[in-house]
Amino acid sequence: MSQIIPVASGKGGVGKSLLSANLAIALGQQGKKVVLVDLDLGASNLHLVIGQHPGTASLGSWFTEKSDFKDIIQPTDYQNVSFIAGDNQIPDLTSLKHVQKVKLIRNLKNIDTDYVILDLGAGTHQFILDMFLLSPQGIIVSAPAVTATLNGYLFLKNAVFRLLYTTYKRGTPGRAYLDEMKKDSATMQKLYIPQLIQGLARVDPQTTQIFINRMQQFRPRLVMNMIEDPKDADRAQRIKSSCNQYLGLEIEYLGLMYRDLFQDKALAAQLPVVVYKPQSVLGQAVYRIADKVISTPARQFDAAFATEAFSGDNFQDAEEDANEDYNFKLSGIDDLVSGGTLSMGELAEMVKTQQYEITQLRKENNLLKSKLLTAAQQGFSV
Repeated sequence: MSQIIPVASGKGGVGKSLLSANLAIALGQQGKKVVLVDLDLGASNLHLVIGQHPGTASLGSWFTEKSDFKDIIQPTDYQNVSFIAGDNQIPDLTSLKHVQKVKLIRNLKNIDTDYVILDLGAGTHQFILDMFLLSPQGIIVSAPAVTATLNGYLFLKNAVFRLLYTTYKRGTPGRAYLDEMKKDSATMQKLYIPQLIQGLARVDPQTTQIFINRMQQFRPRLVMNMIEDPKDADRAQRIKSSCNQYLGLEIEYLGLMYRDLFQDKALAAQLPVVVYKPQSVLGQAVYRIADKVISTPARQFDAAFATEAFSGDNFQDAEEDANEDYNFKLSGIDDLVSGGTLSMGELAEMVKTQQYEITQLRKENNLLKSKLLTAAQQGFSV
């Protein structure tokens, strides 16, 4: 049975695809059969990292042309590594129908290989969370930057809540309790998972024990990328502490990756770092991570979760999708500031950064509006 390794990040630009591609090749070099899957649907570019021409065989063609799944698993130039290309023609994750998602999950689980590495899109869309929860040992990639730390924590918080709602199904006393709690969203957002479990245990002890067991099985692994100074490694410990205190979640440390000039050179050459410069600092970090992946015993969620969580009618209920679409941004900031993971100075830095990004987006928006107006005027004058 293959081991699925989802790789996710709370935001883009932290090296998620870099790790996915290089980890796949490092595992392949050690004799493991690997299938690397680009699941960043709508923004697929993993083929550029490994220098692979995407061709016509892709997830998009499989969804639209109903071809055999095995036909889109393409060989690469790298030993023991195969590749499934994503598709930029899939504009939105929400365009995937329920039956398509279930079919995709079934086929991913049935690939005959040692490891299936899923390079997921950034963010906390429900599709991304569901793919991350295909394994209790998914990898979350973060960076020392304040916004990256916050978004990494928020991703894990959303994953825990997704696990919560796939466990307490409609009709259970626990779901009724959660629905009642949701009416006061401010209180709900401030509740820590350990506190929430106490209330759920009173009204639905049987399902709560199932959830507790799944939380014990759930062991995401953290990789801190773009390290520039040894003290940046403290971020990993602080994220771990916040997850334990506020989410009741134990995360495992998988490795650190220092910022390396060879990364940009390798990308420009469309070669993975472990091929372009295997002895580089970054290359050696990837090999250490690969060694840990191989030496770590595989974990699985219980059979009921593995077979039912993503095939029930809860995914067909649009109202439920809307109800579960929480914005944890403010409560996440609260958690990290009160827990000492973010200082007030770092919070101020994050706000300034976001204000700058908003200003840049406004400028780009105004420029696009101007171009559209000019194009429309030219069209009318023809």
